[in-house]
Amino acid sequence: MPSKVSMSTIAAEVGVSKATVSLALRNSPEVSTAMKEKIRATADRLGYQLNPALGQLLSQIRNRDSYRATIALVNAHSEADSLKNHPTIPEYVEGIEQRADSLGYRIDYFWMNDPDLKARRLKSIMLARGIKGALAVGLMHDCQFPEKLLPVADALPLVVTGVRTRNPTLPYVSVDHHGLALQAVENALRLGYKRPGLVLDETIDRLVEGRFSSGYLYGQMRLDRDARLEPFYQNGPEDDDFPAFSKWMEEQKPDVIFTLYNDVSHWLEKLKLKAPEDIGLIQLEWRKSDPDWSGMRQHNDHTGEAAVDTLVGMIHRGETGLQADPRALLIAPSWQRGKTTSKKTP
Repeated sequence: MPSKVSMSTIAAEVGVSKATVSLALRNSPEVSTAMKEKIRATADRLGYQLNPALGQLLSQIRNRDSYRATIALVNAHSEADSLKNHPTIPEYVEGIEQRADSLGYRIDYFWMNDPDLKARRLKSIMLARGIKGALAVGLMHDCQFPEKLLPVADALPLVVTGVRTRNPTLPYVSVDHHGLALQAVENALRLGYKRPGLVLDETIDRLVEGRFSSGYLYGQMRLDRDARLEPFYQNGPEDDDFPAFSKWMEEQKPDVIFTLYNDVSHWLEKLKLKAPEDIGLIQLEWRKSDPDWSGMRQHNDHTGEAAVDTLVGMIHRGETGLQADPRALLIAPSWQRGKTTSKKTP
């Protein structure tokens, strides 16, 4: 049976101290990039694996008041106050803060769009503060990974919360958007609705690479062709979209509508339609602020918690955000019955 590979084994192979190996595997800025790469390559070649019990012990040590390592929470939204004043982002933050605290980490907050915070300076600040890794939240208009965060992702573990990014794709955690829309259709059909319709902001559907609309369209496959409705895409302000919505309602004749915003309820009022008497309404992101709606719980707080868990695992393994095979974790949604739908009789 081959002997277990230890840090001492790696140190002897590379010709450095055990302490240097330890720092390199934890991605410490105290070790040069070239040396870290050499040590990691040697560790991989020799088959070194971090003892899981050691990772747990490190978390327990961090949980003591005497030591709290730091992770960064980067607000990538265009608005500086969106961590508190946004319909979705604060739920991510709640989960992130609670899980980070329970694992013994403190959080430093950054706004990516701060005009005084250039890309290299952001990275330098994080390294100078000894930040171990970063979470990005608030990508709401574009799934392209922000160029400003590339230096950080190259130097530190970085996990994206809420969406999958492109160019490059980084490790990310989000709700299962496709599964959510599919389950929404299934629940509507279970209630007896026959003609489910989707009203969606086109920007949001692009952000999640069409997974809302694809889940909806796939859910319709069990319906007769004449009951499969085309989605209605919102493209502008509420008042501007209303005429097109009114025409869509007349042509498609949905008996239940899936949506992310309250615009639809305002439009239905203008059309003298009430939910659930005349038509059903299902919110694709059920919110505590509108408890009477039927809808899908996205559990964005769970997404925040899982993002921290993913980041801590990367810290323990000495990984950075830029990876050849980044991992994804999807959070399952759940159905919330409310007063905007009703059981339909056959």
